Amino acid sequence: MDKKLLTEEFVSKINNIAVDAGHKIMAIYEQDFDIQEKSDSSPLTEADLASHRCIVDALSSLTPEIPILSEESADIPWSQRSQWQTYWLIDPLDGTKEFIKRNGEFTINIALINEGKPVFGSVYAPVLEQLYFGGEGLGAWKQSKSGKNNIGVSSSPEEPIRVVGSRSHQSDDMKGYLEQFSSFELVPMGSSLKICLVAEGSADIYPRLGPTSEWDTAAAHAVLTAAGGSCFIYENDEELMYNTKESLLNPYFIAQGPQL
Repeated sequence: MDKKLLTEEFVSKINNIAVDAGHKIMAIYEQDFDIQEKSDSSPLTEADLASHRCIVDALSSLTPEIPILSEESADIPWSQRSQWQTYWLIDPLDGTKEFIKRNGEFTINIALINEGKPVFGSVYAPVLEQLYFGGEGLGAWKQSKSGKNNIGVSSSPEEPIRVVGSRSHQSDDMKGYLEQFSSFELVPMGSSLKICLVAEGSADIYPRLGPTSEWDTAAAHAVLTAAGGSCFIYENDEELMYNTKESLLNPYFIAQGPQL
């Protein structure tokens, strides 16, 4: 990948694509919407597809040489995907359950992956009008109605430990993991905003001991890394990597800011 790609102008264009996709989603969010069923029985709304088309069309025009993997077009054979060095990894609507509940905790995730690592990520929450972005050599940023601010992980853990947990998924493994802490405060949140809370220092750790897919985490992972945090595999403490195997499921992982 050409390191000169991540210019301020280029980053601004990617962020604008995420915001444009957010506008497509909001047009549907603010009215009655149809819910279809995916093959895995998770809900799929018109909004997923509208956002997907918006992002793919824009990225294809901006960087025609970079392939795209989206949750809504994930049936690309491993034989083809394994040849990719650099590619876009997107989730057009992360947190579909939160969307259906209308609690606003859903995001558009756009990540640029290079050699298995997320080198740039843009995470936009359209209801909250919050944009998190960051990457290699860029730092990590949060843009909201109040302006654009540099963000970073906490310098040391709080007491009690602030643990981000899923609002829609809570596994027995997670409950067992939390027993190691003498005291903790559970901060419920949906979608990739969980990792972003760690990146901005609003939480100390996000243990994900349950299923996720690579498009769920990559963009926020890039922001977290740029903010000074880490995202590592629960079983072996190795960094979470992308497009290294046929399955697009992540292993269990821990996203954290300060060393606990």
